[in-house]
Amino acid sequence: MSARRKARELVLKALYAYETTGGKPQEIIESILSESELGERHRRFSADLFAIVIDNLKRIDSEISSHAQHWDISRVALVDKNIMRIAICELLYMPDIPVRVSINEAIEMAKKYSTMESSAFVNGILNAIFKSHKAELGT
Repeated sequence: MSARRKARELVLKALYAYETTGGKPQEIIESILSESELGERHRRFSADLFAIVIDNLKRIDSEISSHAQHWDISRVALVDKNIMRIAICELLYMPDIPVRVSINEAIEMAKKYSTMESSAFVNGILNAIFKSHKAELGT
């Protein structure tokens, strides 16, 4: 497994902790990273990704809500929602990461941490978001 995927998995863990405990974001990510064996570069990637998701949570969740037809965001499984939050953050705020990489990483995490149905759901939502932002993403 790549270091970047491990870094994303740490962000998934941090987002889950944030959502379930209501703790302070900085304390959560620091605690999770302190237990990690990742190198400094990938720890920084995790910390940055987590911070960007938290800072843009309202917009990111709005993207999920507007593209999850017939699904209220409160009904989306927490793991699936957090996986999508990571990918959407990368799509909208981290242009150095290729779109296909962000979507594929999300699908793989959904397969690992959720269900096969979830991976298809995540893929569908992320592709719809990508298509709706294709012009501004420059792809």
